[in-house]
Amino acid sequence: MEIAIIVIGILAIILGLVGSVLPTLPGPTVAYGGLLLLLLNQTAKLSMVANSYIWLITLGIITLFITVIDYYMPIWGTKKFGGTKAGSRGSTIGLIVAVILTFFTSGLAVILILVGPFIGAYIGEKQVGQSNQVAMKSAVGSFLGFIAGTFMKVAVVLVIAAYFTYLLV
Repeated sequence: MEIAIIVIGILAIILGLVGSVLPTLPGPTVAYGGLLLLLLNQTAKLSMVANSYIWLITLGIITLFITVIDYYMPIWGTKKFGGTKAGSRGSTIGLIVAVILTFFTSGLAVILILVGPFIGAYIGEKQVGQSNQVAMKSAVGSFLGFIAGTFMKVAVVLVIAAYFTYLLV
């Protein structure tokens, strides 16, 4: 049973890393769940490490914060670069369309997910009559917001993976 829990925990962390890049999965949350599974393992060093629970609580708070803020990052980027609500909506729609298209184009998945919010924000701004310059700035802001959110999620999952490994060794 202990080996099964460890394997499931490792798979959850791997799935969490994938989910950090693909917006269809809540990556850090899944990875944190894998870490919590380790609590069920009696052979983990968790009981021997005095501050393990402090780390678990801290990582839980960070995971929750990153999960919430990740949904806001492309919108924030769009607004910061002068975009409108149409650009923010377009960014979200572009991201959703990109995720759907990744199921049909496995080789282009990462490119589509990177480009989807950019194209969506641009189209959203153009549909409300913004100039090319404003639409492009909005699209760049959306793209940078998406990249910042993705970077934060990957960083948190890597910290969770490192801590998971530390507890096993």
